[in-house]
Amino acid sequence: MEKPRQGFWGLWNISFGFFGIQVGFALQNANMSRVFQTLGASKDDLPALWVAAPLTGLIVQPIIGHLSDRTWNRLGRRRPYFLTGAVLAAIALFLMPLAPAIAAPLVFAAAMLWVLDASLNISMEPFRAFVGDMLRTDQHAAGYAVQTAFIGAGAVLGSIFPWLLEHMGVANVAPEGALPDTVRYAFWFGAFAILAAVVWTVVTTREYSPEEQAAFTGHVEADDAGEITARLAAKNPLGGIAWIVAGIIVALAVDMLGLQKEVLLLGALLAIYGVLEIVAIRMARQGTKPNMLSSIVGDFSGMPPVMKRLALVQFFSWSALFIMWINTTPVVTQYVYGSTDTASAAYNEGANWVSVLFTVYNGVAAIAALVLLPWLSRKFGQVRTHSICLTLGALGFLGFFFLRDAKALIVCEIGIGISWASILAMPYAILASNLPQAKLGIFMGLFNIFIVVPQLLVATVMGSIMLAFFPGEPVWTMLFAAAAWAIAALAMTRVSAAIPARNA
Repeated sequence: MEKPRQGFWGLWNISFGFFGIQVGFALQNANMSRVFQTLGASKDDLPALWVAAPLTGLIVQPIIGHLSDRTWNRLGRRRPYFLTGAVLAAIALFLMPLAPAIAAPLVFAAAMLWVLDASLNISMEPFRAFVGDMLRTDQHAAGYAVQTAFIGAGAVLGSIFPWLLEHMGVANVAPEGALPDTVRYAFWFGAFAILAAVVWTVVTTREYSPEEQAAFTGHVEADDAGEITARLAAKNPLGGIAWIVAGIIVALAVDMLGLQKEVLLLGALLAIYGVLEIVAIRMARQGTKPNMLSSIVGDFSGMPPVMKRLALVQFFSWSALFIMWINTTPVVTQYVYGSTDTASAAYNEGANWVSVLFTVYNGVAAIAALVLLPWLSRKFGQVRTHSICLTLGALGFLGFFFLRDAKALIVCEIGIGISWASILAMPYAILASNLPQAKLGIFMGLFNIFIVVPQLLVATVMGSIMLAFFPGEPVWTMLFAAAAWAIAALAMTRVSAAIPARNA
């Protein structure tokens, strides 16, 4: 017995909620540096303020993945998490523009970013597994392509909305310390968009029950709790101690090398993981019943080979993306529009142009997902397609390093957009076809670790590198981004050996 083949509207309904989620992410990515700078943050403060995004993803996604694999109620398996995250994200988007009226506006904005990003992650993680749940294997690539198209479309709308408002006569300049009306109204629109889109998916889809999933696969997938316990019990606790030592070394290096204090967060995370691993091993050896901690640690240590190889690709892919989201506004406003004064017309014109540039790469991604990626995949296979697209994106970042014409940067965004489409589709299509159905949630959540860890490194270490070698010159971050995507393209060539030839 096979899952029913989904037609156009089935694919549409399954992924439409991601449209709203991406409106929220786009507003965050294109405007939070502007918000922080407007509220008094310097360029050097931005990485630390942005640390909320990767940290919340690191914590939230594995937990939500674990829980959603084990959930079944009236709303289903994944849909309860879509809806909860959407409601919380809408609240954060509504409150964010009120920051200037709060006693500590910068602190309030940073806190709302934490809430917003955590909420978006609560909604986003189950959507990745949802495609795998709802579609048969031969539709995985199509499903993630449609999801990517909605991501691109939502990001286009979220990115360009302030610019559209300005051209409709809404004020794009405000007194020092205040957010322009274009930004405030855009965030409020985003609150409505995410809630409406996610509710659409919740209302128009019906998830398959555990019994139906078992019938589709022809068997009930065995509970691997015993295997996880045995794997943990066999692990050497010295591995956990090594993580702790690494964390201590990183913390000591902050003072010894004069690194920024945000690097302490990286050291703390390394040490905490080491402690959690030791605790999980101890529980396994004592025969403690498997729980969330042991499942997450055990599955992390027992990732399938294809996931391990894709993890390296994701690490470098998302390093470049986070560099772009943090630094595009400072780079464009300083080098193309010649202003670092957040209250000036030139700065705000440049910041709005960044919204247009982000709109371009997301629009290109939406088109590429439906037109270019399927053609490239048929011709070269999924692995080589992803490598080609990452190379095009690396060339796009090189353009930012050399070009000083605003319109010329659109060409750069085309390459970045093609790469972005592939990042959102190819790795997930490969994984969904090669992971156990019953554990899609947890494995997709763990895969996210290799998205957020590089972002944490960028948010903590990049600031120290820039201060030490390129103070006041954010354009050099684009060279780092180009190098990261070039490395990811090379790393992708190692993935073929870990997956069946029919999926490569």
